Amino acid sequence: METAARSRAWRAIIVLCGLILLGSAADLRAGTLLSPGAGVLVRKSAEPFGVFAFAISSGSLQQKWSALKSRLDDDMVQLALCDGDRDNCASPAALKLLAIVDQARSRDGRAKLGETNRAINLAIRAANDGINDVWSSPLATFARGAGDCEDYAIAKLAALRLAGIAADDLRVVVVRDVRAGEDHAVAAAKLDGHWLMLDNRRMAMVEDDDARTYQPLFVLYRSAVMKYVDDPVRFSMVTAD
Repeated sequence: METAARSRAWRAIIVLCGLILLGSAADLRAGTLLSPGAGVLVRKSAEPFGVFAFAISSGSLQQKWSALKSRLDDDMVQLALCDGDRDNCASPAALKLLAIVDQARSRDGRAKLGETNRAINLAIRAANDGINDVWSSPLATFARGAGDCEDYAIAKLAALRLAGIAADDLRVVVVRDVRAGEDHAVAAAKLDGHWLMLDNRRMAMVEDDDARTYQPLFVLYRSAVMKYVDDPVRFSMVTAD
């Protein structure tokens, strides 16, 4: 009697496990790389647009960024000095940029980012560098009062750093605007785990997932230039949960 009862119990356990396994398999079959089903864990890059990128050590973009980096560091020192002693600041460009930083400091979260994006978009006149494509430091851009898309993005990075945003949460992203058929640069800032695009072409910020006409090409972070993988598939690994 006890043996029969134990046998029935084991059969019930085996049937239950079979149903669980079949259910999990069905969930996995229902999911794909682009449309994962229940029970599928999708991992993606932590960089903007969720696409994996690798560091490069040569090329025209890497040369431009390296040449700019020393000027950007010098500007950040001058801005910090002027920030601590506005009365003796000899740079009108620094004072103009710091006025934007002051407004950003008075806000938190998304409002801080939005204020910086809006104010710098209004402070700089759009101007094409032509074939030379000069990448200007923030103070050079504000002294001129005009700049290209990358000049807006670089100035936003400087302003946000002074406003208290961590460097780890800031990027310059070079994209391909597939609708306009041209390359473009934007600043990207991470807030609550999501990347927001600070774009000189619009006052409203959008998340990277919603910038559907932009194909990411390169991401600039601190001293590094990273190239996105050629195939913009965002999902690199699928595992059972």
